Amino acid sequence: MAERKPKVASVDPVWTHICEEARAAVRDEPLLGGFIHSGVLHHPTLERALAYRFSLKLASGEMSEQILREIADEAFASDPSIGQAARADCVAVYDRDPACHRFLQPILFFKGYQAVQAFRIGHWLWNTGRRDLAYFVQMRVSEVFGVDIHPGARIGKGIMIDHAHSIVIGETAVVGDNVSMLHSVTLGGTGKEDGDRHPKIGNGVMIGAGAKVLGNIRVGDCSRIAAGSVVLHDVPDCTTVAGVPAKVIGEAGCAQPALTMDQRIEAE
Repeated sequence: MAERKPKVASVDPVWTHICEEARAAVRDEPLLGGFIHSGVLHHPTLERALAYRFSLKLASGEMSEQILREIADEAFASDPSIGQAARADCVAVYDRDPACHRFLQPILFFKGYQAVQAFRIGHWLWNTGRRDLAYFVQMRVSEVFGVDIHPGARIGKGIMIDHAHSIVIGETAVVGDNVSMLHSVTLGGTGKEDGDRHPKIGNGVMIGAGAKVLGNIRVGDCSRIAAGSVVLHDVPDCTTVAGVPAKVIGEAGCAQPALTMDQRIEAE
């Protein structure tokens, strides 16, 4: 019988970097050793670590950690794109949030990142027809993290939600790739109408704190929405809008506003 060749280990630079940072963190702060080992170093992959985190944070008297862990493991195994998006989101937070100095931080400490990863599991449940369970995940994410994302929403990869408190994203909303938003953003409807009623956010968009984008409108690629604005109409690509109601006040200021995170508006 021919000798079997050993399998080549998959290369996962994001997870490798997270584990290196975790070992360094344990050396620097031994009191967090148990926390970091159980959250990161005990697991062979990022997916397994995120499944553990999902189950630990969302468990309650109504749903045990074990059941939630099985749900998360099934989601990651069935849809590899969930894990791929988690890696892109982690890199996005590290690149764009000046308070993030290690890849380890979003995994353990940042509720915006953790809420989005939990949403992705809820979205998988929604798409596989397990909608009551998806609603349960939405409820627990809202209760635990203060982030309310309907499991029917569609969200791309490379997402950074800074601070994340009071984020609301409706059922038919679509968020493209490489989008950044700050706390208290709403992607909502304008009334009680049913059907396709929520915003469509393009790629590379930056949405400032407290902005409200309402109705089935499109925000073009690489645009900026100023903090506190109320957006009720389509936004062209590569522009900046501000005000109540929001109006176009100029160009986006750079090619990738979601990456540079420059929220200043230069005076005329």
